[in-house]
Amino acid sequence: MAAKIFAYLSVFVALFGVVASDPDLLQDLCVANKAAGIKVNGFPCKDEADVTETDFFFSGLANPGVINNSVGSVVTGANVEKIPGLNTLGVSLSRIDFVPGGLNPPHTHPRATEIIFVLDGELDVGFITTANKLISKSIKKGDIFVFPKGLVHFQKNNDGKPASVISGFNSQLPGTQSIAATLFASTPAVPDNVLTKAFQIGTKEVNKIKNKLAPKKS
Repeated sequence: MAAKIFAYLSVFVALFGVVASDPDLLQDLCVANKAAGIKVNGFPCKDEADVTETDFFFSGLANPGVINNSVGSVVTGANVEKIPGLNTLGVSLSRIDFVPGGLNPPHTHPRATEIIFVLDGELDVGFITTANKLISKSIKKGDIFVFPKGLVHFQKNNDGKPASVISGFNSQLPGTQSIAATLFASTPAVPDNVLTKAFQIGTKEVNKIKNKLAPKKS
């Protein structure tokens, strides 16, 4: 099983290396120096003398993530924030784990196309085009599905047992905007009169949704 997963991940990296969305690199490597305090498009490079193998390693996708939320899914990223060596390379991965019936809610990745490979379980997945057409399919272990860059999409476990997928992106940091959280839990808040008119609902309903989506206080 591990060999098969490695083979699929190798394909992900090869494909996205050809069609990388991020700017092309101008040197062999540019390991992210996140402590530099300099704002650039990406991260400034660490001194090459300080680069080690740990800058290119991450073991965080080996095991299922801990799910402790109301939607029943958790995303574990393997991007430049976790792997500094990905800086300027234009690729990243993530693992998404689902409880039975769990949902990865409608969201977008503004900087990347996403391709998923099902490790375990069965899911209903789909995306919505700018013509408002839903493209959806039920997928199972071993299947692959693609979500075009920037389009709203979702994944839902349609099975009675846990499910997991590996996602590949053609960006070192694809970004994620959850539609519900973006509109109803932003800071500062989107004005109620915008939400009531957009969704044709009352202020009471808006506040109810905001309360449900508000970050839990520790």
